[in-house]
Amino acid sequence: MASRDQFQRFLFEHSQVRGAWVQLGDSYREIGQQAPYPESVRQLLGESLVASVLMSSSLKFEGTLSLQAQGEGPVRTLMAECSHDRHIRGLARFEADSVTGNTLDTLLGTGRMAITITPDAGQRYQGVVPRDQDTLAGCLEEYFERSEQIATSLFLFADEERAAGLMLQRLPGHTEEDDDLWDRVNHLARTVEAEELLGLDSTTLLHRLFHEETVRVFDGEPVAFRCSCSRDRTLAALESLGRDECYDILEEQGAIEMDCQFCHAHYRFDRNDIDHLFTGHTLH
Repeated sequence: MASRDQFQRFLFEHSQVRGAWVQLGDSYREIGQQAPYPESVRQLLGESLVASVLMSSSLKFEGTLSLQAQGEGPVRTLMAECSHDRHIRGLARFEADSVTGNTLDTLLGTGRMAITITPDAGQRYQGVVPRDQDTLAGCLEEYFERSEQIATSLFLFADEERAAGLMLQRLPGHTEEDDDLWDRVNHLARTVEAEELLGLDSTTLLHRLFHEETVRVFDGEPVAFRCSCSRDRTLAALESLGRDECYDILEEQGAIEMDCQFCHAHYRFDRNDIDHLFTGHTLH
């Protein structure tokens, strides 16, 4: 039986139809504890984390895929990121007094959403996600259809403790038989209930949904919350801020202190650190 915090790919034999499944437990709870999220905001963040893991299955290189949204509703910022090795992090910034609804539109308003793919080596790519659908899954399905020309079905669920999802894709080069298969498996997938996705292991779930098809399931991969912040990365951010700005902060505050917005790690830099950053050596 697959454990919680697992990602798994599968495909339908002799076809151009593939899928992916993910279930988050500890990692989702750890991220959810970073702020006092209202239930609806926490669920949206959970769905976003699940989506980032599922979409990262298309990465053919080392790097990250992130889903980002800037909203004009109660949720001002939403961000979920997954790396090629299934490390996730995420956050939502919100105005607690304004959170009343639980739909995508009532939470984000008419904000902008994008998918950003950042290779460890190479050029970053960003694609705009249409906001024409009522759900996050619907918006992402439309993104794949428009931007990638890949028919995609997404099923995303989250509650207070767990988050899970299922993705089906019909790849280019599909045949008429693949089209028939696509219709069948989508019809079956649409019967899935939230409790099934959140509670069942992948073997049980995939058998329950697709037992009449020949499905090849690949080895599961663990998913874990891990922030990519570090002292060196924070120094690089200060370097991009500029020498004059950094020294102005030092003069005013005596040190530069920064907190990671994802994991709340605290970094403190004194004058020696900033001298070394901009001159390559420490001044005494």
